[in-house]
Amino acid sequence: MNVPRGSIQDVTLYSKELDEEIELLVYLPASYTPLKKYYLVIAQDGRDYFQLGRIGRITDELLWNEEIDNVIIIGIPYQNTTDRRNKYHPNGAQQKAYIRFLAHELIPFLDREYPTLQVGSTRALIGDSLGATVSFMTALEYPNTFGNVLMQSPFVNEDVMDAVKQAEATGLTIYHVIGTEETKVKTTDGFIKDFLTPNRELSILLKERNFSYFYEEYNGNHTWKYWQPDLKRALKHIF
Repeated sequence: MNVPRGSIQDVTLYSKELDEEIELLVYLPASYTPLKKYYLVIAQDGRDYFQLGRIGRITDELLWNEEIDNVIIIGIPYQNTTDRRNKYHPNGAQQKAYIRFLAHELIPFLDREYPTLQVGSTRALIGDSLGATVSFMTALEYPNTFGNVLMQSPFVNEDVMDAVKQAEATGLTIYHVIGTEETKVKTTDGFIKDFLTPNRELSILLKERNFSYFYEEYNGNHTWKYWQPDLKRALKHIF
């Protein structure tokens, strides 16, 4: 039987924090109705998650098989690699403003426009690499707004480790994967970096805290070849 397909809408939202129009890709399930209440997934690298990750089709299948609860997915595309780094990197010029945008502008907009459950425990942030980093740092700063975070191969530096040490957000549910071959990752600024070792250090730190925490190392590298098939488990883990 053919699985019913959800729809993807293009929506724009002006951000005062960032002083720009933000494009949103909004996935609504095939069975969408304003009479139901929905969980919320917000994806950094939004276009990548829909095109390379096939997150819409995966969600269609999970909903059809009744493996997850009703969910709306919001993808936030980046304009280019410079824009991505500015907003996602811990030292990015716009990262703090972008985090405020997510918490103070995007969530009120989504809760107003869609029948969301409007509780932190029903919202998740997801991202890969730097997108995972900014998702994680946002959840640490606003744990009552974002109760769940899914990290696929996050970039981890001292800023990230310090944020964990200072966080009081022990109620978070965290899903975290990294590839065993991620020892020489070419970053968008042209450097080669070891992602695996800092992720292992982050994992040790998170296990010491009172988080609901899932961690796994997969046999693979820093690409969608591995993140895409991991998405089904990631979504089921949270929803």
